[in-house]
Amino acid sequence: MIIYNGTKSSFTEAVTDQKIADILNDSVYRKMHRRTGQSELDSWKHSMNYMYLVLNDSGIPEDAGIAIEYNIPQTSKRVDFIISGKDDSHKENAVIVELKQWSQIKAVEGRDGLVETYTGHAMRHVVHPSYQAWSYAALISDYSDTVQDRHIELNPCAYLHNYEPEGEDDPLFAPQYHEYLKDAPAFTKGDVRKLRDFIKKSIVYGDSGEVIYAIEQGKIRPSKSLQDAIASMVRGNDEFIMIDDQKVIYEHILQTVHQCLDDNQKRVMIVKGGPGTGKTVVAVNLLSRLTNDGLFVQYTSKNSAPRNVYLKKLKGVLRKSSIDNMFKGSGTYVDAPVNAVDCILVDEAHRLNEKSGMFHNKGENQIKEIIHASKCSVFFIDEEQRVTLNDIGSVQEIKRWAFDQKAQVIEEELVSQFRCNGSDGYLAWLDHILEIRETANYSMEGIDYDIRVFDTPEEVRDIIFEKNKAANKSRLLAGYCWDWISDGKNKSDVFDITIGDFAMSWNLGNTTTWAIDEDSVNEIGCIHTCQGLEFDYVGVIIGDDMVYRNGHIVTDYKKRAKTDQSIKGLKKLEKDDPQEAYRTADMIIKNTYRTLMTRGMKGCYVYCTDHALAEYLKEMIRG
Repeated sequence: MIIYNGTKSSFTEAVTDQKIADILNDSVYRKMHRRTGQSELDSWKHSMNYMYLVLNDSGIPEDAGIAIEYNIPQTSKRVDFIISGKDDSHKENAVIVELKQWSQIKAVEGRDGLVETYTGHAMRHVVHPSYQAWSYAALISDYSDTVQDRHIELNPCAYLHNYEPEGEDDPLFAPQYHEYLKDAPAFTKGDVRKLRDFIKKSIVYGDSGEVIYAIEQGKIRPSKSLQDAIASMVRGNDEFIMIDDQKVIYEHILQTVHQCLDDNQKRVMIVKGGPGTGKTVVAVNLLSRLTNDGLFVQYTSKNSAPRNVYLKKLKGVLRKSSIDNMFKGSGTYVDAPVNAVDCILVDEAHRLNEKSGMFHNKGENQIKEIIHASKCSVFFIDEEQRVTLNDIGSVQEIKRWAFDQKAQVIEEELVSQFRCNGSDGYLAWLDHILEIRETANYSMEGIDYDIRVFDTPEEVRDIIFEKNKAANKSRLLAGYCWDWISDGKNKSDVFDITIGDFAMSWNLGNTTTWAIDEDSVNEIGCIHTCQGLEFDYVGVIIGDDMVYRNGHIVTDYKKRAKTDQSIKGLKKLEKDDPQEAYRTADMIIKNTYRTLMTRGMKGCYVYCTDHALAEYLKEMIRG
């Protein structure tokens, strides 16, 4: 969908007559059935005047095509401005312009492709405008059969018309962004002539908007290069080899997805599986295979940590890759049209939220939106890993929305364990001793798993440091009982977690891949940076939110850090319904430690701030 399309001639006339914002506003109401806010109208007026200045050059043909607010088919992504035509060899071209009204930017170290700027009434991390322009061009190239078949050249760039660079060392042009700037140059205040020259290299002859029309009318189909890229990444990675029932369920899902396309019946698959059953392995293999079958497929998760880690593992040494567009946040589908995606693979479905967006005020329900947006949706879920008040992912909730969307529900379960040293006995023992559920496993006898409780946090730290030397696959984790000192979030010598003489930092905020970074063993991870991931060994610090009293595990959410957003809203719930608040808080805390203590495949080493809990765990280990 395009909010406005025409030619350079009609566009410049509309701007000259001061009608362009009204034309865009009327088109939004007609095509999207919503009113445009005043801030967006003002933004259009401002930016379109600048594009008018850029296009006011006789070297850019009057019949060059113009599109404003082009909605990339089957996505919620919108390209700000497109100019189409032909180059000097009559090859079809389109220039993609990402418009920004920013006036300040800070570079973000260690966060690939991110900058910090003022948006949404605060300074926030957002993607670099050159990365954004490049990613939109890559998305269109990778999924538009028209661009692929007609070999249309896409030329992305960014135009920050209010931004005044501070010289050669300006953060917009920092070395870490050079690879994006190379493919999608950024133009700033005073660069009108430079942007004109960039456009004139690609648009020598006009096309009366034919290229834009052809792209909009095209069909979604993954490119051969994208198919080959994801296939080779998975095929060459031992981590994604499937075993036992993983392969069986994988084949069943493949068959079901193709069945949805054949009979046009919407289906929802629910795949249950505990820690280490290979949910992500199956999801990534499906992403590769279905893409190679020519389908439009996306992997989504609420928690960005596992998404970023698996994406980096797949890309290997490459920093920039089109497969970024295959990995999406769970809030992506708020405005997605019905059946926009052939298949959405939802990993860590227990972490889905009700609302989406920066302020959690968009959409109705993420489960509903995912089912609505896909012909076949696959939810990989472990209900006992719900660890925040906002986690709504449950089998019952998925079934409810599947029924609402008239989708057939199919259930499967992964049971083979390869985490925790191949033993589901440890998981049952853990559920029993944490009083999550009663099991027959109240003893560790005969279970091949290295579980130990230490008397000091230093001992846990030291053994993890030693274990990590082998393969950088051991990490320290802790319950969220210590505040994150925001002023020092990127400094390892600012200690968030202090216990006596022991002092370490939470995982730093300057990376999205803490789980696999070389120096991360020197930082302590929380539930949000480790859930959905696995290590060889983990050291877990249990804080004051879980203690042992009178023969039972007792939890207290008020001992959690003030900066912990996972329990936001519990105080209100406690006023309205104290029993429900206690039950919910107890579940969140126990599930959190269950999750932390099942991240290690070979062993887990524990320190408890509560001495009685430490003695209880030691006794239960001895049986």
